[in-house]
Amino acid sequence: MEKPRSLVRIVVPVVAAALGAGVGLAFFVAALLRPPDLPVDTNPVPLAGHNLCASVAVYFRTDTEMRTAADTFHDDPKARRVFVQTKAEAFARFKDVFKDQPELLQATQPDALPASVSLLAVPGTDLDAWARELHARITNADQVQVNDLNAAAAQLKVTAPPPKCPREGEY
Repeated sequence: MEKPRSLVRIVVPVVAAALGAGVGLAFFVAALLRPPDLPVDTNPVPLAGHNLCASVAVYFRTDTEMRTAADTFHDDPKARRVFVQTKAEAFARFKDVFKDQPELLQATQPDALPASVSLLAVPGTDLDAWARELHARITNADQVQVNDLNAAAAQLKVTAPPPKCPREGEY
């Protein structure tokens, strides 16, 4: 008479195979549901026409300082997009935004506004930590500032918050 196979010898391989299939299925589903990677292009482009809602802005006294800094982001693994704005472009935008306030326009000199580099980060980047890192790294920057409209709206408890900032960091 033949001995019956041990229950353990049958159950263990079946359970292991089932777990392996389950883990494989979970990874497959996660890969399907994961948002696609966002394109990375760190070649500086003009800020005009872009509405950033989650970015880090670095401000400079001169256009030359701004351009020099903008070129350093080609190899920054946290940078996804790099936008630049000269002092003249900043003043033109200022005049457009405040066109209905002539007293403010008269009181502001064209050279008063800074040149800037605005940066969109790769997803998952802590903007506050990155801003601190940039402030330490770019010593000639006048200011490094996080611009996060979702966080600002939540902090101010505005009654009509702006639309939720998309993952891309730009409306």
